[in-house]
Amino acid sequence: MQLLRSGNQTSDSWIWMHVASLGEYEQGLPILKQLRTSYPNHKLVLTFFSPSGYEVKKNNDIADQVLYLPMDTLGNVRKFLDYFNPELAIFIKYEIWPNYLRQLKKRNIPALLVSAIFSKDQVFFKPWGGFMRGSLKSFSHFFVQDDKSVELLQSIGHKNVSLSGDTRFDRVSEILHGNNQLDFMDAFKQDAFCLVAGSTWPEDEDILVDYINTATENIKFILAPHAIKPAKIEKLKSSIGKQAICYSEIENKKLSEYQVMIIDTIGLLIKIYSYADVSYVGGAFATGLHNTLEPAIFGVPVIIGPDYFGFKEAEELVAKKGILVVKDKAGFKSVFDRLVSDAGFLDRTGKINSDYIRENIGATAQVMDFINQVL
Repeated sequence: MQLLRSGNQTSDSWIWMHVASLGEYEQGLPILKQLRTSYPNHKLVLTFFSPSGYEVKKNNDIADQVLYLPMDTLGNVRKFLDYFNPELAIFIKYEIWPNYLRQLKKRNIPALLVSAIFSKDQVFFKPWGGFMRGSLKSFSHFFVQDDKSVELLQSIGHKNVSLSGDTRFDRVSEILHGNNQLDFMDAFKQDAFCLVAGSTWPEDEDILVDYINTATENIKFILAPHAIKPAKIEKLKSSIGKQAICYSEIENKKLSEYQVMIIDTIGLLIKIYSYADVSYVGGAFATGLHNTLEPAIFGVPVIIGPDYFGFKEAEELVAKKGILVVKDKAGFKSVFDRLVSDAGFLDRTGKINSDYIRENIGATAQVMDFINQVL
């Protein structure tokens, strides 16, 4: 088992949260922050399954211990729970580990599943899914995102279910009220119309660069690729026929003279979205759509590719017409040109997104109300 940062003290009171990776961490973060405020005498242990989550957040001070989750063997589970003896365990979205759950129930430790979403195709709802259905019985309460999840859980006998929504809405709402000012963005954007394209893949960039290379000079473009390896960044930059600069090159440059900026670092995208007049979120031509709530919170239109099914908020915002779907270069040009030229359409589309997020905040408060009853 991974070495812990320091020896546990028998007097320590722990609360444990487990997340798979960065996306689930963002869902859990509003709850972690509230736990810090409401239970200052408790310590928090945060575990990850994915290296991509752990490596980014392993030095984060939101928790007292940040660890990989030991493998779900009975021996590991007993050692982990003996060490921390948490008063509460919180699992985010999909994280269902049978040995951990059974041991938590055996030790009378409340376990919550938060921001969960279920579908009829999952093993829990199949005739042969008895073993995994048994794991669900160990949860003290389910906080789910939609009515369908409520119905599915109730169909297999679970009444301890609350329709709370997704805590990510609370997370992005916090972002809106934070300090999103960036000096380099002020210098770059000036008063120009600005497209911010976040988490892009080559398939996205092929469409975006085709438009950029024929765009008028009064539009500025920010490209924040998902992969920022130097060779990929250089290839992207060399494909652009306009004045382009990378974030790593901006020192002592007159940024207003450039039309395109490539963000070759991590950690800035959310604040950069606050400067967008229109946003583009990558992944829906390739490996999977990235986070559309982060730009949507700023009340701007969001453009995505065609493969967005299975992403609940994207499906709902496409239906509401706050997210606009494009399938090719011609489709992107048609949609973006209309957003640039039609201020009414631009404002109406962006308002759909901000209204949608505002209507869906509050999941964290529901979860904390329950926690306050069990701790």
